[in-house]
Amino acid sequence: WEHYIACDGSPDPTIPQEINTFMNLCREDQNKDIQLVVEKGQQVLNLIEKLQFFLLDTPPSEITEKEIVQYQETILELQNLLHQKYNEATEHLLKVTSMYEDSDTGNMQAVIKDKNVTFCIWANLKKKVRFKNHVFCDTHHGFDLPKSLAVSNVAVRILHTHYDHVSPLWLQCQSVPKLEVLESKESTHHSKDNVEELEEEKKAAEEPNVPTEEEAHSDERKSAISFKEKYNSVADINEKTEEETEKKSEILDIPSQGILSPQIQEENNEKEDEITDENIVDLQQFVPVGGVYHIDALQLPPQVKQVKNWNMVELLDSGLEAYRYPPEESDDTPYPPIQITLQLSDNVIYCEEPVIARWDPAGQQWRTDGISNITYETQKSITFEMGAFHTIALLQNVHLNMPYQAWELRPIGINEALLTVTTVFAEVQIQIKGNQCMVAAVTVEEKDVLSHLTGRWMCPITLRKVLKEAGVNIFPGEYSYKYVSVNKKAPLTEVRAYQQMALVASAFAFGWSKWNLEAGQDQVVFKVCEHLKDDFVKDWSLYMFNGQRALKLKITETSEAFSKELEEDSEFHSTLYHMLKDFASKEAIDRVSTANFLFIDVVFQLLLATRVLTYS
Repeated sequence: WEHYIACDGSPDPTIPQEINTFMNLCREDQNKDIQLVVEKGQQVLNLIEKLQFFLLDTPPSEITEKEIVQYQETILELQNLLHQKYNEATEHLLKVTSMYEDSDTGNMQAVIKDKNVTFCIWANLKKKVRFKNHVFCDTHHGFDLPKSLAVSNVAVRILHTHYDHVSPLWLQCQSVPKLEVLESKESTHHSKDNVEELEEEKKAAEEPNVPTEEEAHSDERKSAISFKEKYNSVADINEKTEEETEKKSEILDIPSQGILSPQIQEENNEKEDEITDENIVDLQQFVPVGGVYHIDALQLPPQVKQVKNWNMVELLDSGLEAYRYPPEESDDTPYPPIQITLQLSDNVIYCEEPVIARWDPAGQQWRTDGISNITYETQKSITFEMGAFHTIALLQNVHLNMPYQAWELRPIGINEALLTVTTVFAEVQIQIKGNQCMVAAVTVEEKDVLSHLTGRWMCPITLRKVLKEAGVNIFPGEYSYKYVSVNKKAPLTEVRAYQQMALVASAFAFGWSKWNLEAGQDQVVFKVCEHLKDDFVKDWSLYMFNGQRALKLKITETSEAFSKELEEDSEFHSTLYHMLKDFASKEAIDRVSTANFLFIDVVFQLLLATRVLTYS
């Protein structure tokens, strides 16, 4: 509907006829001006984002296998098309180097910056050894070439894409935790039936790949099919475990297909192929942050020559050619490394020194070998050496901010709330209003950061995406329990607690309690108080909930030991809402009863995405 009312002339990426026409017209477009390519790249990125959002937001039951394959093939084709257009624009630039000649060195240099890409190119026109290093003034990216390259017919391009179209497709399209994909695999009290049967299914859906630029469309189809299998693997497991969980889900009013058997998931994951090569990056633990740096050595094409009133240039059919370094025919003699300096983005937080990795097109994986002599200047730049030209990414530990130190959810108005998650490195505040949410503040060492994200209303899926891209990941993934000390809770209890908390979030504040660690796997404990005004003094009480019974505890946060003893003159109820109703004011109950269902849903999505009861 939003695409329809926009009426901006862009194609609908879910309709093959429209998107194929768009891509064919782009391929036939002979305008290779770099500025125009950068501007048109925004439209291609928008189409990719629409398809990714559609895949993430659509329940597996509402999308066919054929559609999944189609959308994944389209994403891969659009990604390859965009990089192809940048290569064509690069070739065009290198044919007209005189337009960008540097008066001091006589060499060509150009920098084109956009919110999505930073394009830096240098051409060695003079071939003098004393000009073997260069720093691009607008970006502070730079390099220092070996002498053999400094006298060669070579150009160097640093193309920094602020997005990642290199990593495997499953990493780019990770789904948001929902009822049907709840990560309950860390629990250990369920039957091991059907484990062996599901292992093969999980392995088949394990590693979809993103093809390199040179691969054909057949590889794109394989990658799309592989992603589809991973996308549907959870649904397949759900179907097999439906009977096992149906009885409990009926009691808790949760769809049976939404809860996975924890032990089956855990056993499947443990059987997955382990990474034995220490140089291969485990993308379940480390992910690229801040985009990707395509660092290439290119063969200079024939230059334009002016003959009288004519401009003449030799045309080659080979297109843009890479300059091989070290040469393929080189013997065992080591070649000097290339030194690269990259300026870190202001839009990304690196709480620790990032891991530098290079992309291996043959193995379709990030690797850390071939990179040496790393010098890191905190939040400013990073310098390193590599033996050849590679595509580079700066990776960060996915679980850097887990487990959380504390969390709080409090209402700030009618159908408005503020979720605060405090981690070792940062405090993240997420404001919720109606059916949208936004980053209210990100504080690191008492300083507000990531100002470009604050104040932008978006849906929970988009908020999760932009925070992860900025290096602030407070959203546990499918395998996070392997890398984080988890406060294990029964999945049905956890989900039901989030539902109940969201239901009353318009009038009650919730917070972290240290006793949640002592309550056991089948119980969750949290602080609760009525909160109708911002200046209201919080009078916290402790409540315990197991999915079927809620009760108010006699102990406080400062008590010496944990006890399940009930508060005097209180009784337990089947839901948190009825439990709170015993002590709440009429105004609070009225606000809960009039809360908008879209607001309740967004609060539930964020609680389930952050999993504050398990990862705190």
